[in-house]
Amino acid sequence: MPLPTSTLLYYPLHDHVRAFSTTRLSPFGLSAEELQQMGCYAAFNVTHYCGDDPQRVQRNREWLAAQLDILPGRIWLPRQTHTDRIACIDDDFLKMAPDKQQEKLDEVDALITQIPQQCIGVSTADCIPVLLYDSQHHAAAAIHAGWRGTRQRIVSKTVEAMHLRFGTLASELRAVIGPGISAAAYEVGEEVVRQFLDAGFPQTVVWRRGPANDSPYSKPHLDLQAANCYLLEEAGLDLSHIQVVPVCTYRQCDSFFSARRLGIQSGRIYTAVIISPTEHAAENV
Repeated sequence: MPLPTSTLLYYPLHDHVRAFSTTRLSPFGLSAEELQQMGCYAAFNVTHYCGDDPQRVQRNREWLAAQLDILPGRIWLPRQTHTDRIACIDDDFLKMAPDKQQEKLDEVDALITQIPQQCIGVSTADCIPVLLYDSQHHAAAAIHAGWRGTRQRIVSKTVEAMHLRFGTLASELRAVIGPGISAAAYEVGEEVVRQFLDAGFPQTVVWRRGPANDSPYSKPHLDLQAANCYLLEEAGLDLSHIQVVPVCTYRQCDSFFSARRLGIQSGRIYTAVIISPTEHAAENV
């Protein structure tokens, strides 16, 4: 995939939504000196709990909100802790006081909503972000799937949560598997491999040789994108409805944040979806 040329990388998920990932490219025309001062947070980060300067994060959020034509307070991002917990951005949530909303988003790794103009997203820096959209019920989801969340089948559980909450049928869903670390770059221990195989994942998600199958790895490698694609198919999505973004965050860390390359004290990619207003959606049916 060519390197991005703008701050936002958009995905053709559906006409009724805007789906995107942020890149590291700043919209503010920063100088080389300014970028150097920002270190591993350069240049565009909207995640508020990864150690970045709060004022800089707020400025970035305000810019993003302006691009989406919403208020900054409509950008939702959970405090992820590699769980399989899911939160719904619904009317009851929106009526809560800000501190209660934050409590609701703590230790959550997926968001679902049916409300237009609420931007739901997850932050990643090598883990896999997954976006879902159900055009029949105008419902969306944003999922953070690191290896722990993937092993716990958070994608499958989110599809089920959308079915229970909105009536979503998996066969009607469209999905994007966003930028994350590639199998070729993702070395793991045998204990991780064992957990995946014991959880019923196919052997194909584990690589023990390079892509040409002629270079053995010293340690196994895990294909998180393939593992989540497997979960989506297992849940009932048609393969033709799943987009896999060919970006390896580890290899393309100049354009996308990578914790394995930059360290934990660095920025995060924000991968999100926002449902268009109902009247706009109706025009496209």
